[in-house]
Amino acid sequence: MRTSLDHWLPLAERMGIVGDAAGWHERLVKAYGEPQRAYHSLQHLEECLGVLDEAKAFMQQPDLIEMALWFHDAVYEPKSGENEALSAKWAIEALGGTAAAHEVARLIMLTKSHQPGEGADDAWIIDIDLAIFAQPASRVLEYEQQIREEYAWVPEEVYSEKRAEVLRGFLAREPIYRTPWARERFETRARENLRGLLDGWR
Repeated sequence: MRTSLDHWLPLAERMGIVGDAAGWHERLVKAYGEPQRAYHSLQHLEECLGVLDEAKAFMQQPDLIEMALWFHDAVYEPKSGENEALSAKWAIEALGGTAAAHEVARLIMLTKSHQPGEGADDAWIIDIDLAIFAQPASRVLEYEQQIREEYAWVPEEVYSEKRAEVLRGFLAREPIYRTPWARERFETRARENLRGLLDGWR
């Protein structure tokens, strides 16, 4: 698995993880396996890291993006608006408060708004996080069911209205993906899938 310890340890060494690198891996894997997660799980992290591996040759600092992906959903509570900020704090702790740690934290925060800043690789973490929309239809439907499961406490009428609003927001992005690499591979299918999901909510 791409989330295995064997894949994590070289990255941790290159990035200078503080303390027990294997312990940090155990902590992250445990977090991604928490019961309140249906989509924001190890499956999502695996998928993100798979896309990273396909595209990393085009990034200026792929290790920063990879570390940010490992931590971007480290904290996830569906009822909280602080998940990204708390996940970023985990990364800063793990990396010892270095300049690299704060850059990883900044990248993590981009996954809240899905709007890039001015960093050379900013668009990559956003495009990778949104790559789910361009997956085969069966996976996209599974994703949609997983999101609903995470928000199971929300009444159906309220959820359907808010979820359709979120999906329309992604569809309204021009383009959805900010890197030429992702646009070429994902844009057309993502738009088809988003329209299909919206048709389902209607």
